[in-house]
Amino acid sequence: MLHDLPPFFDEMDNGAIMPSSQHYPTTPDGRYFVVRGRLWRTSNPALAPELRQDWVDKLMRARREVGVAKKAGDKDAERDARAAVDQAKRALGERGPVWWTDGAPDFNRKMVANTPYADWYEGICR
Repeated sequence: MLHDLPPFFDEMDNGAIMPSSQHYPTTPDGRYFVVRGRLWRTSNPALAPELRQDWVDKLMRARREVGVAKKAGDKDAERDARAAVDQAKRALGERGPVWWTDGAPDFNRKMVANTPYADWYEGICR
């Protein structure tokens, strides 16, 4: 069992941490979750649970460091913390090259209504 999961995240049967479908719907192919009508790429489900957790811990730490740096007005520390967030998100597969291999395009950060997922999303919002 994992400890201190961020809000809206669940531990999956294989130990993976994924966005909670209770709060944010996940596309049928598992590639994205939807927040306020926008698609956000999920983490690579092929990552080993221990590796995934290590990167999630680094991501959460870096996000806290962004807040601390902003509060302190330390632009250099904020830049470094944001770079650490980016590094963790790329390692998790949430940014950078897609983790799927079927050649499908990336719709990360796109409005779901403007993607092939539009009909699916409309159907679950009824």
